[in-house]
Amino acid sequence: MRKLMLTGAALAALIAGAAQADTVNFDANWLFHKGDTGLGPDPKAADSDWTPVDLPNDWAIKGPFSQDAPTTGSGGWLPSGTVWYRKHFTLPAVAANKDVAIRFDGVMARSGVWINGHHLGYRPNGYATFQYDLTPYLKAGENVISVRADTSDQPASRWYAGGGIYRHVHLIVQDKAHLVTDGTAISTPSITADSATVRIDSEAVNTTDKPVNAHLVITVTDPDGKAVASFQSAPQTLAPGATAKLTAQGSLANPKLWSLDTPALYAAKITLVADSDLRDESDQSFGIRNMEFRADTGFWLNGKNIKLKGVAIHADGGAFGMAVPLDVYERRLRILKSLGVNAIRTAHHPFSPEFLSLCDRMGFVVMDEAFDMWTVAKNPQDYHLFFSDWSSQDARSMARRDRNHPSIAIWSIGNEIHDTPDAESAKATLQRLRDIFHEEDPTRPVTQALFRPNVSHDYDDGLADMLDVVGQNYRENELAKAHADKPSRKIIGTENTKDRGPWVMVRDNPAYSGMFLWTGIDYLGEADRAGWPYISNPSGLIDRDGVVKAIGLERASWWSQKPFIAMARRVAKTRDTAGAVGAEVNQALSRALPGAFADWSPKDRSAHTEKVEVYSNAPVAELFLNGKSLGKQPIHQDASARTWDVSFAPGTLKAVGYDAKGRKIAENTLQTAGAPAAVKLVAEEDKLAPGFDHIGFIRAQIVDAKGVLVPDAHVPITVSVSGAGDLAAFDNGSPTDHTMFDSPTRDAYNGQALIMIRATGTNGAISVTAAAPGLTSGVASLQAE
Repeated sequence: MRKLMLTGAALAALIAGAAQADTVNFDANWLFHKGDTGLGPDPKAADSDWTPVDLPNDWAIKGPFSQDAPTTGSGGWLPSGTVWYRKHFTLPAVAANKDVAIRFDGVMARSGVWINGHHLGYRPNGYATFQYDLTPYLKAGENVISVRADTSDQPASRWYAGGGIYRHVHLIVQDKAHLVTDGTAISTPSITADSATVRIDSEAVNTTDKPVNAHLVITVTDPDGKAVASFQSAPQTLAPGATAKLTAQGSLANPKLWSLDTPALYAAKITLVADSDLRDESDQSFGIRNMEFRADTGFWLNGKNIKLKGVAIHADGGAFGMAVPLDVYERRLRILKSLGVNAIRTAHHPFSPEFLSLCDRMGFVVMDEAFDMWTVAKNPQDYHLFFSDWSSQDARSMARRDRNHPSIAIWSIGNEIHDTPDAESAKATLQRLRDIFHEEDPTRPVTQALFRPNVSHDYDDGLADMLDVVGQNYRENELAKAHADKPSRKIIGTENTKDRGPWVMVRDNPAYSGMFLWTGIDYLGEADRAGWPYISNPSGLIDRDGVVKAIGLERASWWSQKPFIAMARRVAKTRDTAGAVGAEVNQALSRALPGAFADWSPKDRSAHTEKVEVYSNAPVAELFLNGKSLGKQPIHQDASARTWDVSFAPGTLKAVGYDAKGRKIAENTLQTAGAPAAVKLVAEEDKLAPGFDHIGFIRAQIVDAKGVLVPDAHVPITVSVSGAGDLAAFDNGSPTDHTMFDSPTRDAYNGQALIMIRATGTNGAISVTAAAPGLTSGVASLQAE
């Protein structure tokens, strides 16, 4: 237990070395118990048989997959239930006479929290970030915090939602006069090429029994870390027990603008001075940019008219479930950006704060979404049970937490809300939620992903026009007509198919701000329509492991700003994970399964005709087979692929793209694969830091004797790791594989799998070996640093 307890000395060191906001990472050394127990909140209850864990922790992703799981295919057939977490800790002397709070970035779901047996609160929304004051209930010596998380009532979600304390936890230690967490709003009300006005509105609280005289001191540093401005607020008296807003405003010369290509980030150090003493400091990142939606020309960023080329994504990290290391998100976003994606919709709930910070740094525009339902259920045990009581609080806390992220362009208060047929009730809810976001953030518009608005008459009864920007899922012609009927409407496609028609409609209609494809990435769950054995929804441009599908290559030919060319074989029918024709697969799901394969290795190697599609933004494309030209084709105005009927011959298929002057600007090559001969490992990095958020990615490929990927290989691969690292997860992207993600053995899917490594030290080699029966093993290495 001494090893598990965070001692006063250790915590004092953490607090002393923490940021000036005295926010301490509180993820380490928790205890976990699966199943309900009446002893959970009792600080004296024995817990020697509980399992030591560090957070974030999604216990449900450990499985097993079961056809009898109450979560059904909606939740990926993964388990649910009640679990408990506990942590023993001792506060140091440095925390004496301070206010101490605990902050949870997310607990799935219906969480209860206790400190030393005292119940602090309950939060049903598993995506909400929330905080409790520990100060009145702490004591000298050992303290025990207990958390109950309950997902036993199912089905409660339309996708995999995980379970437990799956996001980070923070201990916040502050002076009795301090800045309110999430109480700071940063805005830039005036921006020119020469200067930008920066306004800081911060809430400060005085929890003492005496008044204090307080003001803010602001120091701004530019993206290079150079201090570029300093200014103060006017002094203000904070009465005992009172919270007040302090406002400071200053200007920056020659501002560097946040944009998609150069996402420049400034930092504001906000210092609270009370009775001439420094009482609290907070570092806030922000960006300087102009974002605007216009009725006639759509979305504008810094004076440039930009079409939002977006994707909706769910929050799960595939093999990691909902406890997602930041490197997993970063890798996925990097791949999407390479396809031309410039916008993300957080479907259909608030994501983690670090995900939004990643979008800030990488240059994505974000539609930040709050709810998947209001008072009408989509699943029997979903959030509709709590919406009336909790939605105002959840919406407000989301807006306050996220409002300083420059990537966020628009708030969405709902997805395909089924309340709208009752127009008056729905309009009252819409107004309440819209007003909350406007109060907390007057700088951004509010939208909603309308669901069949012509059926529920949202365009006729005034509901749609209560939105700052009208959003609609699918049926692009309806939204275009709604704008034509009333040209003052600002419009955006909140969810769209990956078909060509919707893109051409959005591309060629200046009023359309953009679109968000369903989806960018394959995700766990929402497999109920396909049924068992499907555990995930294969609707992404990329799969769970980041492999770009043919439909993603096609999208890149429409969206990429760089010269691009790729090829695929178009097949008459889809195939399932075993490579067979998927005639039995549900029609709705089969549309998302591949109908084109980016290889030149058909199963049939006899003489036959293959329809080859070339996806390219090059003005002219030429196709070659074994060095012989099969002809050139110009780009199509309707964005359709250029196609050739090719008499199959094994060898090399090559596509070349040319600019208008006939210069080669892009090239893509496919080769016919022979029999599997080896496992090839490709490490995507050579150095790896330890810690939850850091992951080393190694692609395992089944290749022939010439090193060509064998796309229909499904052989089992076994991974072993030695040295300063461990196997963190192992996945193949298959929507029907029931192997658990911590298993060292799984089949290759379409010839590939992804090995994910976590460093266990700060120095030393990590050696990874992948073996398959009858094949030469693959070896890769990383260096822990």
